[in-house]
Amino acid sequence: MLATLGQLRPALVSTALSKKLVGAKIGKARLIREGEEEQEALTLIDTFDNQIGAADMALIATEDALLLIGPDAAVTRQDVAAPDFVDQMPDGPVTGKLSKIVDPLRRLLVRAEGVFSCQILKMVDDLEKTVARCRVQSFAPENGTAACMIEFMPLRGYDEEMEQLTAYVASLGKPLGTVGDIARALRGPGADYTSKPVIAMTPEETSFQAATDIIRAQIAVARANEPGVIEDIDSEFLHDYRVALRRTRSVVSLFKGVFTDQQTQQFKDRFGSLMARTGELRDLDVHLLDRQPYRELVPPALQPGIDKLFDSLAADRGAAHAKLARFFNGQAYLREMDKLEKLFAAPKRIAKGPEAERPALAFAQALIWKRYVKVCKIAGSIDDTTPDEQVHDLRIHCKKLRYLIEFFAPLFGKEDTKVMLKSLKKLQDNLGAFNDYSVQQEALAGMLDGLSDGDSTDAIEIATSIGALVTVLHQKQIEERARVVASFVAFNSDKTRARFRKSFKPGKTAG
Repeated sequence: MLATLGQLRPALVSTALSKKLVGAKIGKARLIREGEEEQEALTLIDTFDNQIGAADMALIATEDALLLIGPDAAVTRQDVAAPDFVDQMPDGPVTGKLSKIVDPLRRLLVRAEGVFSCQILKMVDDLEKTVARCRVQSFAPENGTAACMIEFMPLRGYDEEMEQLTAYVASLGKPLGTVGDIARALRGPGADYTSKPVIAMTPEETSFQAATDIIRAQIAVARANEPGVIEDIDSEFLHDYRVALRRTRSVVSLFKGVFTDQQTQQFKDRFGSLMARTGELRDLDVHLLDRQPYRELVPPALQPGIDKLFDSLAADRGAAHAKLARFFNGQAYLREMDKLEKLFAAPKRIAKGPEAERPALAFAQALIWKRYVKVCKIAGSIDDTTPDEQVHDLRIHCKKLRYLIEFFAPLFGKEDTKVMLKSLKKLQDNLGAFNDYSVQQEALAGMLDGLSDGDSTDAIEIATSIGALVTVLHQKQIEERARVVASFVAFNSDKTRARFRKSFKPGKTAG
């Protein structure tokens, strides 16, 4: 039945809209049912961070079909399948389209369940002649808001009546405008997750308020990801959890003078302790994600050694996940997170430093401009002879600069901020790749040292494959260094420098 969905306009949110329409009078005409209402169970599917909805689409599962409703309300269909990673689901036109919009590291999940109903209504005049039709297609979730999509079915010669029907239907509900909005309504309140919440901020508010607001929001992001980490749904839950804690620690470290030195150190210790518990599992996740790329970097004769290495890492990961899940479920962790949430929800007990009352705009400009100048100074001196440590140092400063711009983005011009972040991201991507090659070589060297039995056949095979892989990664690291230099030249353009000076040089007004 859902396959009958067509070009649907307008989309409205309403409860039991079809009942409101049945019997409605429109001028001298009225609306009556045509045929029986059909119903079937529905399931809304998306990733935890709603990537399908963000693409202005909705993925619906019925008893026998997967239906992807596109931005234009056109429907793509294939046989039903349980939600999973897209590349693990059966091939078909739906999964083919999903592969282009859903991150391969994200697993699809059930986001809402309910009932789909379809009822055709006809508009009849005072002579009982049919002058227009519409199909009311209603999605009623167990939680969330019922969403209706109306397909108007005009009849030749009755354009005026169709305009009257369209205007009347539009007056009964709030137009959502997009398929993505309908998916959002079905998910219900509290289901719109983002790993980068935008914090409302004014130029005059204090740096202390800005800092505590940002930290409170990042703690909420971390907590939202806890169930996904415990259930081991996909590796992105732990990634987002760690990024949220990293951003929190960045606020504590970068917002110098907002908290007292003693308070700052306490926060560093507390958040650092939480972060440390997640390191082993995240390292193994990153290594395992490299399995196929690593295989492709070595000759076929050496690939079995790579497979044996990763089989061993997969076993280690299972133990590491169980250990972290126990920690997340433990009373000590739950008490600590509860204390942190309450502390930043009502931060009166947090000790303020000398910069706590400084206006947010002036404080932001001072921090961002100082970091920007440092980035330019370090990047401008990098060449083929620069030690790796200096390149890594530049990566860290770029990350801190990006965090600061993102934290304070509401204070500045949206378009300029977007352009500056885009140019910075390109430089960061190259620096990140350079760092990854370095870290991978160090990790592989550690694995080589850790082989339990250097005389066994497996150990020798793994060691040979690791040696070849390290050689390839070293060459790629050298190549990436050249890209870092080129990316900085692009980042340091006249336009970018002018934008940074206009927005962030101390004394400028907010955009």
